[in-house]
Amino acid sequence: MISQTAEYALRAVVLLGNSAGEPLTTQQIARASRVPGGYLSKVLQSLGRAGLVEARRGLHGGYVLTKGLDELSVYDVVNSVDPLQRIHRCPLRLASHAGKLCPLHQRLDDAVAMLEEYFKQTTIGSLLKHASPDSPPPLCEVATLVGEMAPAGPAPSGH
Repeated sequence: MISQTAEYALRAVVLLGNSAGEPLTTQQIARASRVPGGYLSKVLQSLGRAGLVEARRGLHGGYVLTKGLDELSVYDVVNSVDPLQRIHRCPLRLASHAGKLCPLHQRLDDAVAMLEEYFKQTTIGSLLKHASPDSPPPLCEVATLVGEMAPAGPAPSGH
C-alpha cells in the first residue's frame, strides 16, 4: 500500500524518535533499520527538505527529529518521501469518462482518500504508545541501535 521508500522513512523516524534527542548517524540508522545506507541518505535528505529532520554536523553529529512524535503524523512522513497518489482522471483516458471517474477508479480513489485521512490522524507517537505488550516493536529493533550507541573502547576500571 505504501512504497518501500515510505517504509524506510517510517523506520528512520521511529529510530530517531526513540533516540531521546541524541543525533544518530546515517550508518547507525541504516544498521538498526536494515535499510541500505546509500538509499537511506536520500530518504533522510527528503525528510530534511520537508523539515521533519535536521542534520547536525560535528564529532557527535547526525540526524534528529525537528518535531515531537505526537506532532508528527504518518502522513507527514509518507508524503515527504513518496506521496500517496490520488486518481483525478480515468487512467484509461476514455472520451466517455471525460471529467468523471469510472466506478472502479472512483472506489480506488476513495480508498486512497481514506488511507490518506487515516495517516493524517495517526501520529508516530500514537503508534509507539498503543502497541500491545505482546506485539513486536514498531518497524525496527530499537534494541539493536541501543547496543551500537554504547561507547567504544574498554570499560572504565572503577577506581
